[in-house]
Amino acid sequence: MDPTTLLNLVFAVIILILGILVFRKKKMVLALYVAIAFGLFAISHLATLLGAASTEISIIVIRALGYLVVIYAMVREFMK
Repeated sequence: MDPTTLLNLVFAVIILILGILVFRKKKMVLALYVAIAFGLFAISHLATLLGAASTEISIIVIRALGYLVVIYAMVREFMK
């Protein structure tokens, strides 16, 4: 078990939970988008810990989607 991937998973889950809590309390959509992105990152880290190669196309797509969600959220916030 790779400790770096495990640590990334733990931090991603913490950010996911905090993002959901902030959204529920403050109705900040940006926090929800960040939570969704880190939820995707958490899925990719979990899959890697369960044996998927980090170069598998599914892992790459999940991570790319996470980054695209963050990019979308930042552009959306910028355009307000």
